[in-house]
Amino acid sequence: MAAIHYRVEVVNLHGHLFGITLTIADPAKQQVLRLPTWIAGSYLVREFSKHLQNLRCHQDTRALETQQLDKASWQVTCSPGVPLVVQYEVYAFDNSVRTAWLDATRGFFNGTSLCLQAVGHEHLAHVLELVATEPIAHWSVATGATPRKANKQGFGSYVFVDYDTLLDCPFEMGMFWSGSFVACGVAHRFVVAGAPASFDGNHLLADTQTICEEEIRFWHGKNVQKDSAKRNKHEGQGPIPFNSYVFMLNAVADGYGGLEHRNSTALICKRQDLPRLARATPTPSDHKQPDGYKTLLGLISHEYFHTWNVKRLRPVELATYDYSKENYTELLWFFEGFTSYYDDLLLRRTNLIDNAAYLKLLTKTINGVAQTPGRKVQSVAQASFDAWIKYYRQDENSPNATVSYYTKGSLVALCLDLTLRSEGKTTLDAVMRALWKRCDGGPMSEQDLLIVLAEMAGRPYAREITRWVHGTADLPVTALLERHGVQIEQERDPLGPQLGLRVRESNGVFIQNVLRGGAAEKAGFASGDEWLAVQVGTNGTDGPNGASNTWRIQSLDDFALYCGNAKQVAAIVARDKRVLTLPLTMPKPSHAVRLSVRDATLMDSWLESTQQAG
Repeated sequence: MAAIHYRVEVVNLHGHLFGITLTIADPAKQQVLRLPTWIAGSYLVREFSKHLQNLRCHQDTRALETQQLDKASWQVTCSPGVPLVVQYEVYAFDNSVRTAWLDATRGFFNGTSLCLQAVGHEHLAHVLELVATEPIAHWSVATGATPRKANKQGFGSYVFVDYDTLLDCPFEMGMFWSGSFVACGVAHRFVVAGAPASFDGNHLLADTQTICEEEIRFWHGKNVQKDSAKRNKHEGQGPIPFNSYVFMLNAVADGYGGLEHRNSTALICKRQDLPRLARATPTPSDHKQPDGYKTLLGLISHEYFHTWNVKRLRPVELATYDYSKENYTELLWFFEGFTSYYDDLLLRRTNLIDNAAYLKLLTKTINGVAQTPGRKVQSVAQASFDAWIKYYRQDENSPNATVSYYTKGSLVALCLDLTLRSEGKTTLDAVMRALWKRCDGGPMSEQDLLIVLAEMAGRPYAREITRWVHGTADLPVTALLERHGVQIEQERDPLGPQLGLRVRESNGVFIQNVLRGGAAEKAGFASGDEWLAVQVGTNGTDGPNGASNTWRIQSLDDFALYCGNAKQVAAIVARDKRVLTLPLTMPKPSHAVRLSVRDATLMDSWLESTQQAG
């Protein structure tokens, strides 16, 4: 028996309960047990312990009393030299990538949801035994964990060098689709749960292989290859820091997201966004894939890039994790933002999207940041630090008070890359590789970035980082893009941003966010209002022939239709069942940017792959 052993089984399939038996071979006299409160890569205290129940402890046949110390910690008084056995159940019905799920069709879990920490023993080897109980005996298992003794379906025991490694290896179970490929000598597996009959698995495998090869070569050079004769059970023995990789995708009716791990990732997407097989009787449009498929490829690219940029090269503050509380860093603009820059850029470099598609994605990011008043309030360094209470806890005021370290962070990366390219001495690609080498694929600080930039660019970049990262001034995005062959045009904003509103249109117009300084805020709109109607003119009867000019609206298009060129209207809203009339002064037109190709040669020097030779 290992020093720390977990036995995981299904105890109530339809009740969504996993049963866990934890055995600690040599417990402390006062052994503390603790369940994590958050999972690495998702910066929010999620209180996983709320789903833990029926905790029982014993040594031999003697039941032991447990004392709960706090919301997620327990203490057990033990006899020395006798294994401690801890039994408990976990309710698993959160269909996300961060927690645990169990029903009649699928099981999934992260160790943070199921595996109590044996405090004081974290550095020892851990074993997890996944049991094929009768209700799920026909299922298969997918995981990036190292098997010690597992059957061909994947049930059995898995070994981990320590507790951190255990928490970084999620498990997927069920009757999923499975495929595989080799990228730069490394075996990759892709499993998809919930795929419909139209799913084209070979298409997904081919595109994912292309992404993986591009990203491996981005970090390690175009000639990188895993030498199978030198491969062993320990990662990091060759240039590529993992020996295998698993993608676990859960296809659902409505959902999107991913969470990175050291040699795997858990993903979720809409079923309609999966690539589709050509029909037996094809139509002219059959060669086209769903629009959302490009979004899925961007997600795959993003999470795979994290294998280097955040799982290994990571904030120095997160060199070790404390799972009991928030772990603060100001560097998420780099690790999430720069990853967000490269996810779509690398799709372009692999020709999975073209210039027009890439510029469309970039346009959306630029306009999204520009239409967020919070960019003038919060820097991306502050946004990184406050992720625990702001980014992951969005409310109606978030656009006015915060900025996304994903989107603005990606624009910081863009500005840095284009500035470096303009000066002609280096690129952000080369800087990323130099950071990897400088930090030996491990923890890094902002100072490391500044040192590498100065060395490679031949001048300090502290001024730019201070202004772009720690300040709230707008970034020089459009000027830099123009220098690299991009045509910048202005087009009128959609009506929502012009009015300073973000709305949900579903059998009516419902106000979600009222943006700071906009016409809607001045009129008195509030989040939660239902916009019922618009009245044009002073008495509502200024229509043709004196007809009523008060109109019911169910979309913002309706508002534009009925208002015409009126400069002053009355908005009729319902708030807490009370009908209010708000005087709305129409604002001057505002504009967004639209990007297109002006000089393809200039653009290609940036967008085409320029991989290092070694």
